[in-house]
Amino acid sequence: MLKGIDRLLHAELLSVLCAMGHGDEIVIADSNFPADSVASSTRIGKPLRLEGVGIGQAMQSVLSVFPLDTFVATPVLRMEVVGDPAKIPVIHQEVQAVINASEGRDAPMGALERMAFYERAKTAYCIVATGEQRFYGCFILKKGVLPEPA
Repeated sequence: MLKGIDRLLHAELLSVLCAMGHGDEIVIADSNFPADSVASSTRIGKPLRLEGVGIGQAMQSVLSVFPLDTFVATPVLRMEVVGDPAKIPVIHQEVQAVINASEGRDAPMGALERMAFYERAKTAYCIVATGEQRFYGCFILKKGVLPEPA
């Protein structure tokens, strides 16, 4: 155990989050996401798992140590609802609240069509598979930088 580190951030996940550089992307996905097949194309080559953990809790844990990129307009992308791309499901609203709280500001999400999301996910550094059972709980986060020391 480590002091001040969220208990969900196991050693392998912490190592990946630390190793990622500015502009690298990580996918935090629901239990329906094809994590194994998509992860085979990523830098890590396999999914990391947060079994039994909902997407909101997973996002809150990751964002407790992960700086989002401030050089892009939308450092978080969500998977669009098939057939209704403008729809913002409750799960997206919940994650938006987590992002805003973590950043201390409004940090709007971008959106990708489902198949485009899968293709983008293949280029990610890592896939984190959660136990989230609600549909469209799939997000891509772009890593930012820490501010210079004062």
